[in-house]
Amino acid sequence: MDSDLRLELYRKMILIRRFEEKTNQMYQKGKITGFCHLYIGEEAVGVGAISAIRETDYVVTGYRDHGQAIAKGVDPKRVMAELFGKEAGVSKGKGGSMHMFDKEKRFMGGDAIVGGDLPLAVGIGFAIKYQKIDDIVLCFFGDGAANEGAFHESFNLASLWNLPVLFFCENNKYGMGTSIERASSIEDLAKRAACYNIEWQIIDGMDVVEVYEATRKTAGRVRSQKRPEMIEAKTYRFKGHSVADPEVYRTKEEVEQWKVRDPIDRLRNKLKGEGILTDEKIKQIDDEVESVCGEAIEFADKSPFPPASAVCEHVYAGKF
Repeated sequence: MDSDLRLELYRKMILIRRFEEKTNQMYQKGKITGFCHLYIGEEAVGVGAISAIRETDYVVTGYRDHGQAIAKGVDPKRVMAELFGKEAGVSKGKGGSMHMFDKEKRFMGGDAIVGGDLPLAVGIGFAIKYQKIDDIVLCFFGDGAANEGAFHESFNLASLWNLPVLFFCENNKYGMGTSIERASSIEDLAKRAACYNIEWQIIDGMDVVEVYEATRKTAGRVRSQKRPEMIEAKTYRFKGHSVADPEVYRTKEEVEQWKVRDPIDRLRNKLKGEGILTDEKIKQIDDEVESVCGEAIEFADKSPFPPASAVCEHVYAGKF
């Protein structure tokens, strides 16, 4: 892979990692409230997959969505403002952590309902087919969503109707606090796609280059053949399910074992070994990312909250 591209993948992962760390800090300070799910540890999946599709392609995802929104090109300032509940946020301060949405970037949401984005991806895929355009839908979902009825219904319709949807499972081993061993009769969830005549593969979700290459090739087939496919990335979150998670369901030793495979460290060491990344360049990227995150916090903090009247805007209302 081109060295410039790998450097960009590294920069994006660092940006998301630092952004999420700052998000955690802001939550502890009370600037962010409600549910908040961090993407720390899973950066290679969002960055690798989204970097491999076109800007015009659609992305839908679940509630662990900050990092994926940034990977799709959504302004970090507007993401942080949304986390703060401010009017300048991507969802005008009404969605918060789990409901990032940017139509211009074709990031069609975080969805707080487990598996709720799967039928949305099918709907967007149908619209693409109906309009005869050359886009695809990249649909992220977690291992917990694979046990929802929406998973099976969506896969069945996407296959029946030959829709350009790339289903992408982020298998981080835990649905909230329930391990996949206790929740699923099979650990390789991608095998379920075969039941619906959908091609599938399993990849290392802690290797951003592998994620990129697998997504690039698969997206190309989905686009040209107008058929759905599935990728399952084996990954791991280094933090709890949410910032309020006491993490009593897994051991510190398990977490540390996975941190050895940190996708940022792996790519950094690889690029340093090849002479592409120097200590000076690492510091430069760190400083740039720190500045972006600092500006995002300042922007969010200074932005106004939406007025009380906004509660009646952008909603469906009936007569009573």
